[in-house]
Amino acid sequence: MAYLTIIVLYSGFQIALGLWVARRVRAASDFFVAGRSLGPGLLFATMLAANIGGGSTIGATGLGYRDGLAAWWWVGSAGLGSLVLALWVGPRIRTIAAAHDLRTIGDFLEWRYDRRVRAAIAALLWVGTIAILAGQLIGIAWILTIVIGIPKAAGCAIGAGVVVAYFAAGGLLSSAVVNVVQLTVKLAGFAIALPVVLRAAAGIDGLRAAIVEPDFWNPWQHGASGWIYVALLAPNFIVSPGLLQKVYGARDDNAVRVGVGLNALALLAYAIVPALLGLSARVLHPALENRELALPMLFMHDVPFAVGALGLAAVFSAEVSAADAVLFMLATSLSQDLYRRFVNPGATDRQVLSVARVAAVAGGGLAVVIALVSKTIVDALSIFYTLMAVCLFVPIVAGLYSRRPRALDALSAIAGGGLAVLAVQIWDGGRPIGLLTPAMCGLAAAAVVCAATVLLVPATAARVR
Repeated sequence: MAYLTIIVLYSGFQIALGLWVARRVRAASDFFVAGRSLGPGLLFATMLAANIGGGSTIGATGLGYRDGLAAWWWVGSAGLGSLVLALWVGPRIRTIAAAHDLRTIGDFLEWRYDRRVRAAIAALLWVGTIAILAGQLIGIAWILTIVIGIPKAAGCAIGAGVVVAYFAAGGLLSSAVVNVVQLTVKLAGFAIALPVVLRAAAGIDGLRAAIVEPDFWNPWQHGASGWIYVALLAPNFIVSPGLLQKVYGARDDNAVRVGVGLNALALLAYAIVPALLGLSARVLHPALENRELALPMLFMHDVPFAVGALGLAAVFSAEVSAADAVLFMLATSLSQDLYRRFVNPGATDRQVLSVARVAAVAGGGLAVVIALVSKTIVDALSIFYTLMAVCLFVPIVAGLYSRRPRALDALSAIAGGGLAVLAVQIWDGGRPIGLLTPAMCGLAAAAVVCAATVLLVPATAARVR
């Protein structure tokens, strides 16, 4: 009951803070890009808060439980992708967004190509982002299941309610401020909990003595974990619409380089934490039927109450902050990319804001449904990561750095990459073909098809609408 009280009070505080900040939201630009006012500190906080979510805490600890040190690559790949975003893609796309008042990734795709590319990505975005939101809700549900024993369905519904309540009010502006609190709780919780958990497991020497299989100590690969996650995950942290739209909110290019760069370094350092926690759980709780219960079990049973309460609050913060980043993508995509562009081009700011808030509520409800049929967080997140990497990476990066790709080329890349992923899924149930994962096959196909269309289709034919 004490743990439940802490989580309830903490949830109430986040909602209240988000509603208080939302009073400053006067226009759609405040909701979508925070008035383009985010400095390095706020940008760092909102980026890192979004990136340390259910997959980076409960999911990654579960991978550490199953595969050992190789689980580092789950979060480490996000750090590597974030470095590329900080140093190259982020500053370039922010400059374009500020110059042309772009508010979503769909705005950029239409500005660079045409409305067909915008529509295709907007439709795909809803499918993918609902999957990742479902993954975060699964994480929240596991926490509430361990703490108070409520069913998964109820836990998912409660998590969705908390996130929707404060995000729908203030959009990016509310999220950025609430994320500062959430990030503080996360960093403090894991920094304190890790040495306490390691002490309970007799330290690194104790872990090595208890886990004698050398594969668990292989940092490159064991089981499904390892360097291969770079191809699956890193591209998403370069072109994720939610992250790019946070970059849109930066006040200048230097804020992008510093804020996003510090986020990348923090991810690279944090990546070892869930791997070590997973190994500790394997020693302290060797018979878990569900590996994704490893982290909540550690905080409930292997640390003092105060440390466990802070740790659970940190995990809860991780789930909620990542979930609000996904709601940001859902709400902006439907209201700006679909409603304002195709349904009601003359919509006022007030109408767009209303649609964005309705979209956040609807997206939360759909994500609960997906969460109930997804077995694990990693399963749910993998759907999103593969879809976004394959469909967005080539059109965005090629469009930023080359003038040659046209709308037909971008659409061909989207279709070719998606069909390649589908073919791999049908061929062998999504298992890698040699070293090539579905995501790697899709990215390669997207690049090849795009290049072939650029070279083989005359410019006059490509311009036909």
